[in-house]
Amino acid sequence: QVQLVESGGGLVQAGGSLRLSCAASGIIFRFNALTLGWYRQAPGKQRELVATSTGTGDTTYADSVKGRFTISRDNIRKKVYLQMNNLKPEDTGAYYCSVGNVVSSQGTQVIVSS
Repeated sequence: QVQLVESGGGLVQAGGSLRLSCAASGIIFRFNALTLGWYRQAPGKQRELVATSTGTGDTTYADSVKGRFTISRDNIRKKVYLQMNNLKPEDTGAYYCSVGNVVSSQGTQVIVSS
């Protein structure tokens, strides 16, 4: 069973930065080959995929965060990160990480004030 724990959320003013972390534990085969990701869910909205990182090093981003967010990974420590710069109020929401097909149920809250 895979456990995912996020951290790093908080309250920040628009234009500020946050770095989210996600630690994976449990039975995980070939972590380095798995696609890792970050989702977010704003109040009253559906969850959306924000960024992914494949085992081959490719990354993808939602159009709304391109140029501002950067996903990275540490395969040895089994961690995935999301560096968020120039935050906007519309970035407010709960952020969840994913490892392969497993999506965290805990999340970390990000609130961006205008």
